[in-house]
Amino acid sequence: MKGFIYILKNRNNKFYIGSTPNLEVRMKQHIKGHTQTTRNMNLPIPVMVQEFDSLVTARRVENKLKRMKRKDFIEKIVSDGYIKMRF
Repeated sequence: MKGFIYILKNRNNKFYIGSTPNLEVRMKQHIKGHTQTTRNMNLPIPVMVQEFDSLVTARRVENKLKRMKRKDFIEKIVSDGYIKMRF
């Protein structure tokens, strides 16, 4: 099963990193406020999406990115349009 990593950004320039096997469904959940983690993000928009061969790989990358917690690193990924790291 394929997996996706996505990065959302809100009006206050806050980022949210997530992963999912079904990108379309997950984006609808975020936009409608059906997810607790992004409910208060004030209309988050997707700024980057990357597909991976498996959901397991996508989750590993998501966890690495979340551990980094560096806004400049996330901004670089968004500007490049892809995640360039070893998994």
